Amino acid sequence: METVNIKINGIQVEAPAGSTILEAAKLAHIDIPTLCFLKEINEIGACRICVVEVKGARSLVASCVYPIRDGMEVWTNTPKVLSSRKKTLELILSDHDKKCLSCVRSGKCELQKLCNDLNVENELLYEGARTHYEIDESAPHMYRDNNKCILCRRCSAVCDKVQGIGVIGANERGFSTTISCAFDLPLGETSCVSCGQCIAVCPTGALAEKDNTGEVFAALSDPDKYVIVQTAPAVRAALGEEFGLPIGTNVQGKMVAALRRLGFDKVFDTDFAADLTIMEEANEFLDRVKNGGVLPLITSCSPGWIKYCEHYYPDMLDNLSSCKSPQQMFGAITKTYYAEKMNLDPEKMVMVSVMPCTAKKFEIGRPNENAADVPDVDISITTRELARMIERVGLNFNSLPEEDFDDPLGRSTGAAVIFGTTGGVMEAALRTAVETLTGKELPNPDFTEVRGTQGIKEATYHVAGMDINVAVASGLANARELLEQVKSGEKNYHFIEIMGCPGGCVNGGGQPKQPASVRNFTDIKALRAKALYTQDANMPLRKSHENPAIKEVYKEYLEKPGSHKAHEILHTTYVKRSVNQF
Repeated sequence: METVNIKINGIQVEAPAGSTILEAAKLAHIDIPTLCFLKEINEIGACRICVVEVKGARSLVASCVYPIRDGMEVWTNTPKVLSSRKKTLELILSDHDKKCLSCVRSGKCELQKLCNDLNVENELLYEGARTHYEIDESAPHMYRDNNKCILCRRCSAVCDKVQGIGVIGANERGFSTTISCAFDLPLGETSCVSCGQCIAVCPTGALAEKDNTGEVFAALSDPDKYVIVQTAPAVRAALGEEFGLPIGTNVQGKMVAALRRLGFDKVFDTDFAADLTIMEEANEFLDRVKNGGVLPLITSCSPGWIKYCEHYYPDMLDNLSSCKSPQQMFGAITKTYYAEKMNLDPEKMVMVSVMPCTAKKFEIGRPNENAADVPDVDISITTRELARMIERVGLNFNSLPEEDFDDPLGRSTGAAVIFGTTGGVMEAALRTAVETLTGKELPNPDFTEVRGTQGIKEATYHVAGMDINVAVASGLANARELLEQVKSGEKNYHFIEIMGCPGGCVNGGGQPKQPASVRNFTDIKALRAKALYTQDANMPLRKSHENPAIKEVYKEYLEKPGSHKAHEILHTTYVKRSVNQF
């Protein structure tokens, strides 16, 4: 690899040729602050927070886009640089809603931190005209408060480049510039898929999920309600970040303890329903292969992906598995099988889900998601909302003991745990489908070819005398690329897994937010995924069909995978939507 030698603040640094000053500084353990920059997503040098001095340059340069050259001398901390950054922040704040105490991002806001670091005073120098925007609350999963927007364009970049949707962008010009939808439509009237990736990258409180924690607290305090909580696998791999633990720390036991202390009547694991999903989905796949059904079969666990397919690929809805997502399956089986078993009235049951995903807030209101004639899931909150609940009641999370989920809907296998990462659903399904097809136990249940955080992965497995072609995509721009190859005939697959968020649920729009300084130089999704693969490897049961609680459900209630009763409770339908219809 060709390298370049430069000096940064008098320190000799050797960096790969083609690096930017920002990247080279990182090698010297110097963090240059940024606001608009997101590596490979939003490299526009617009905010001017990352400016530095370069010997021979006529003015300060944006380090995030300025390439290094041999012999270059750079200074990141001169009075001129620090003064420029401070002035830029003061100008941003001159048209910013500074209600920090009531902001959901207070204490975790990148703009707030920079102002503290650079000693920006409360008494601002640049008072004058102010813009005012009505808060857009039209979408079911989030709100947009442009009074707190700093026009960094991270949200529009991730929506366009990573998700391939582009329903938001810069409108108007100059002082009137605003990030909004085409023709100033409310977000809820566009083909937004509720993925929440825009929220995940927003540096301020301009974008946030709708907070449903008040509804949860109200249910918990109602003596007539039986309140059950389920937690998705990806939540345990990220929740600890909200309490200062390293990225990728598995906090399952402490999470269960916290939920129990919040007052839930039962604390269950969505992983149980993930095992149930595999039983139904693997059966559906084998049925289509054997009986000439529509192929490729495409997974249906990601509600952001499902809504994307309904908007942009309505001609491929027959390819979708009819299985409900694990969240919805869990609610359905709880309010039918479990309610009957425990003599509970579904009308008085409140099912709360803790999800890494903002699209789950949309999913709970979808049609045909009410197996017991009441909603399968009543309230869906994000990982971030759960953290706020824990903080609100004063629980010392890191000091909590390790506790186990309740039985029987807390029992699961390693196959279910890996649902939280891209490739996990595919691998879990293969473990069951291959053993079902061959009638033999797998000597090794790991299908490593579909692992990893790449946007698109593919593999071929020779099973029972036939080649099974599979593919995995995460991030909707990658999904589009894969589906276009399928439609053109360039690729021929039997089974496809698609996750709406890059890297899968571990990188969902409802997960703990990490600042750009971390996102740009740390593979967050890989660290969180590692926690799930490690748990899978250490579990005594690693295949969904081995789960004794799942066997019991089929024996006592559902009869067999794909039965009429299973279809009534665990399967759903889809809706063809226009590109402009929410």
